[in-house]
Amino acid sequence: MTNEDLREPDRTAVLATVKIAEFVTPDLLDRPTPCAAWTVGELLAHMAAQHRGFAAAARGTGGDLTLWQPRPPGPHTSAEYAESAAEVLAAFAPADVPDRPFALPEFGPDVTVPGHQAIGFHLVDYVVHGWDLARAIGQDYNPEPACTEPALRIVERIPDGPERDDPHSPFAHALPESGTGPALDRILRMLGRSPNWPESQ
Repeated sequence: MTNEDLREPDRTAVLATVKIAEFVTPDLLDRPTPCAAWTVGELLAHMAAQHRGFAAAARGTGGDLTLWQPRPPGPHTSAEYAESAAEVLAAFAPADVPDRPFALPEFGPDVTVPGHQAIGFHLVDYVVHGWDLARAIGQDYNPEPACTEPALRIVERIPDGPERDDPHSPFAHALPESGTGPALDRILRMLGRSPNWPESQ
C-alpha cells in the first residue's frame, strides 16, 4: 500500500460526502443502495461509525470495537454524519498522524497499520461510499481526480481472491474492466460494483 500522505485527498472526498448527505431526508432512509445489505439510512449510519472509528484510531483508542459500531439510523442521521465527518478530519489533522499506529479491529484482533495506510483505506471507503450514497438518492457525483487517482492506485493492489467470498467481505469479486476509462468507474468495477447500478453491468 502507498506511504503517501493522503490527508488532503481524503479531506476532499469526505467533504464531498457531507454535501451529498445534506440531501438525505427522512423519506429517503429506506431506499436501497449499491451496498445490497444496507438501506440509505443504514449506509449513512455505517459511514458515520467508520468516521468515529478512524478518529479513535488516530487518537490511539481505536482498538475498542464498540467505537466502530453504527447507531440506529433515523431522522438524525444526516446531522450525525456531518458531526462524525468533522470529528475524523480534526483527528487526522496533526502533523504526525500519518506516522502513528492505527488499530483497526474490524480487520481482526490486534490488527494495527501505519497511519498513512489507514488513511488510504479511509480515502477508498469515502470515494466509493460517496458514489453509493449519491446513486441511491439520485444525486450527481463527480469526485475530483485528486481523490480518485490515488484511490485507484490503492484499489489496484487489493487482492481479488477467495476472501471476497466471505459474506462479511466489504467487496464483491471484481467485474470485468478494460483498464481504461474514468478512474471512478474502474474503482467501482474492481470492487465488484457496477457503475450502471441499479442496472446489472
